[in-house]
Order: sequence, then structure tokens, then C-alpha cells
Amino acid sequence: MFLKNLFTKGNLDSVNNLVDNLVTNKEERKELKIKFKQVLLDAESKAQTEVTKRWSSDMASDNNLSKNIRPLTLIFLTSVFVIISVFDGNVGDFKISSAYIPIYQTLLLCVYSAYFAGRSIEKLKTPKNEKKKN
Repeated sequence: MFLKNLFTKGNLDSVNNLVDNLVTNKEERKELKIKFKQVLLDAESKAQTEVTKRWSSDMASDNNLSKNIRPLTLIFLTSVFVIISVFDGNVGDFKISSAYIPIYQTLLLCVYSAYFAGRSIEKLKTPKNEKKKN
């Protein structure tokens, strides 16, 4: 998240302008921009690897709270959001405010795609002999 905030379009434009001013050769400029993009991709990949390690560590723990903190947080935040969106201005007729609709769309898209795509990928990666043991 920090990298996304750091490397916003405005910041990347500033870096591109700096590169354009320092490097005069078009080939050098193109090569430098490619290397810079590779650095960003490597940093994002490393960040994702660290998140995966943290989640694996949580699941290996004996503490129930560390294993269940993400699902509990998800349940809490979803419940609060639904309650607020349903009761926001619904004294008379029931109507979800149009401000909440894009949020619901984004949440549903993320949850369904993460769950179903994640489960599909898990099933594809699981070796057949490991499936038989379970």
C-alpha cells in the first residue's frame, strides 16, 4: 500500500521528467524506465511474499485469535457497513443510498473473485496424491 501511495501517477510523472532531463539518449532513457518499472515490480512481489509469510505464521500458531483475526475483522466490518448502509436515512421507505452501491459492487467483486479464484488455484496446485490423503 505504501508503494502504491508513493508511486502515484503524479510522482511517477515527476520521476519520468527527472529521467528525461538527466538522460539525453532515447535508448538510455527507455532502458532506465524499464529498470525502474522492474524495481517497482520486484518491490511489490517482495511485499506480497512477506504478507504470505505472515499469514502462514498466523495459521501455524496455537493461538486461536491469531488464526481468526482476519475472518473476525471481515465479519465485523461487513456487519457494521451493512447496518450503516441499511439504516442510513431509511426512516420511511427502504432505499439504499446511491453512494453505497459502488462500494457494494467493489466488495462483492473482490470477495467472490478472491474466494472462487483462490479456491480454484488451490485445487489446481494441490497434488493428486495429497487430495487422496484428505
